[in-house]
Amino acid sequence: MVSITLSVPQEMKQEMDVFHDINWSAVAREAIKRKLLMLERFKEFTNESTLSEEEALELGRRVSEKAMKKHRAR
Repeated sequence: MVSITLSVPQEMKQEMDVFHDINWSAVAREAIKRKLLMLERFKEFTNESTLSEEEALELGRRVSEKAMKKHRAR
């Protein structure tokens, strides 16, 4: 296994330190794994699209923002 270094804001690190029993490396690995899976699905979805990559990414950002706002409103 290879190692990477991850920088987080000091405030986040202080919050993480409260939960000393959490394996933050495992949390980061899982988040990266989910992001890669999402990107692969996105790649498959857009493979035959007539949108440019930039247009597709912008559309994805807008959808994500709306989904986040909807989720936060609950």
